[in-house]
Amino acid sequence: MNVGRGKNPEGMEGNASQRTGQTIAGACDTILDHASVTTCLSSTVHYMVCELGFEKEANYAVNSFVTSSGEIYWKTIIEHVHYSKTDPSVDYVKSVRSLGRLCESVHSYLQSLTMEQFEEQFVMWFQWTQCSEIFLEMFDILKCPHTAAIELSLMKLTSCLERALGNVFLLIGKDCPFLLRDLLASWELCTIFGQSVMDVLRVFIGSPDGLNLRNILWHGFASPQEIPTKYSSMLVLLTVGLGQLLTSYLLQTQSVLIHRPYVSFTNLTELHVFPDLSHELLSLTEELVVKSSIVLRTMQPFWITALTLFRQHRYADCVILLLPQLESGLRLLFTTVNRCPSRLITAESSSLYTTFDEMLAKQLGNEEVNKLPSVLGDSAMEFLWDFLNHQEGPRIRDHLSHGEISLNNFPKEIANSVLSFSVTLLGRFSNDKIAAIKEHTLLRPLVSCANSYCSKFHPVALLKKQVLQCVESINLWSDLPVVPNEQEMIGSEEDSTVTPCILIADIFSLLQVYLPQDIRLPDDSANNLITKKLMIEFCSKPVGILFCPRSVLEVTVVLRQIGIQCHHVSCQVISTCETRYKQWINKSLRSRQRHNYLRLRRSIKCLSPVLQLILILITLERISIHTVRDKNPTEYQQYLKFLKVILQYTENLVTYTSPEKNKWHETLELTHKALVKIRTFLEKQQMLMQLAELSLSKSIA
Repeated sequence: MNVGRGKNPEGMEGNASQRTGQTIAGACDTILDHASVTTCLSSTVHYMVCELGFEKEANYAVNSFVTSSGEIYWKTIIEHVHYSKTDPSVDYVKSVRSLGRLCESVHSYLQSLTMEQFEEQFVMWFQWTQCSEIFLEMFDILKCPHTAAIELSLMKLTSCLERALGNVFLLIGKDCPFLLRDLLASWELCTIFGQSVMDVLRVFIGSPDGLNLRNILWHGFASPQEIPTKYSSMLVLLTVGLGQLLTSYLLQTQSVLIHRPYVSFTNLTELHVFPDLSHELLSLTEELVVKSSIVLRTMQPFWITALTLFRQHRYADCVILLLPQLESGLRLLFTTVNRCPSRLITAESSSLYTTFDEMLAKQLGNEEVNKLPSVLGDSAMEFLWDFLNHQEGPRIRDHLSHGEISLNNFPKEIANSVLSFSVTLLGRFSNDKIAAIKEHTLLRPLVSCANSYCSKFHPVALLKKQVLQCVESINLWSDLPVVPNEQEMIGSEEDSTVTPCILIADIFSLLQVYLPQDIRLPDDSANNLITKKLMIEFCSKPVGILFCPRSVLEVTVVLRQIGIQCHHVSCQVISTCETRYKQWINKSLRSRQRHNYLRLRRSIKCLSPVLQLILILITLERISIHTVRDKNPTEYQQYLKFLKVILQYTENLVTYTSPEKNKWHETLELTHKALVKIRTFLEKQQMLMQLAELSLSKSIA
């Protein structure tokens, strides 16, 4: 998977994908009869969620768990949590059986209230979550539940509650746990709320041994109306109780709860991958949902509701429903192509669920090759990794499920991209009977975009982006203002840039042989700029990015750090030049400052080609990045050491060119030493571009 590939947006990859989709669709019918799947919950999980809490009937008086003013009696709730006889761990079976009866009474009580009564008693106790509207919405749905609404609200409630509990954790803790189960088990929350209260929450949402409502919903295992509504009611009441306990704690400790800012998405243009979905295309998608091979019949209402929410411009709600269904559909495909149908359902508490993390991995748990990536193709895999996994990407599932995004400001661009990508999968993996739909003209633009998608957030892709941004910045140097007679004043002093420029020319001549024949480096590196157009062409060669080994990622990290420092230098030079020019014109520079400004202008003649040279080196190494695996451990360490020498040089360059230092003469001395080291290493033939050329020559021979 680590080889480059060309992509034909007009369908070469698409046709192959469609043929694969037809093959897999047939395999789905052979291996798995969709109609026979009535639940994705294992027998143990289904019993725990859908049956255990209904075994005993009881009718608890309202005043046993809540007062007329809305105060929650935690003592009553805690009494229903049972513990093992041999250790202090929670006995989840006994606890769910006992709490189930109380949940029924709580649900009946909430259903008896009007919205006005509910708000009067409880709305103030939701404020600590910073999303009271979610709980008001949940209450409204509890009064009149409809398809997919309870599940959607419950997913929003659990994510909001997790975020709020993380804020509480930070009252006395430092690094908030990423996983909800670790958060609920933390001593920080036990200190604030009490161990027994945390045990109650763990029964509902914090442990794979309990109901585990959050995970079975967010990972796409629960079907519409499969989660008993009474558990949603209980979580609403528990949130009220937590708010009351927190208020008491804040008063006692004179503390203030700080709400962490939400994650905001920048540069939405990059995330707007597909053309906007039309109403006609959404209607066509409804047909695909019903007939697609990767949508279980029990899950169809979720897909239809997601489409409705998109039409209503409720983009966050659409994506919250859609992501678990995308995971469910890919899980069906994953279990089919890897012939492990049992993994379509939830695992037992002792095993991990089959989630995106495993489905998008190179290997299965038994170290066999995972066949799903080859079935999906590189473009689909890169899209999924970009939007879900890469640390510098949007990571929408993580951010949404952990409550880190403001639902009121969720970008349409992301919703459109996720839904459009899902539509292309529905079309690819469909029955032959609807070939006419799959070839529909409305789908062609989406398929074209999906088949030509290239990663934007993988480190190797980000390295390319950094190089182009830096080139664009350096090109601005040619437009920097020049004071009258500046060239005469610069030329009147000994030109200390001559020797570095000769070295640069030597190195450029060494590099030219590794460039495509149609790309020529400047003959006069001191006076010519490598244009962004040339660099875009230079960077256009595809580089395989899926499942990069550690060595490739380590080298990429260092190359990116070098690129960042180069860009920093460029920005500092531009800023200092513009500032000093204004001061020169206004005659506010002292004599020493004027001389320093002239040294800066003289240094640009050398710094510009040096930075361009480094960017070319970075790009050539990026193109040949996978040859680093051919180095033995000693060669690899020597290569890393060389890259870190360049990094050290660029870091020193940032320091010397800063407004505080302005050490331009020292900058040229530093540059001369760095250029000598670069030329020496190139002459040793140890660069990745050189190894790649050598490998190519051997293969041809």
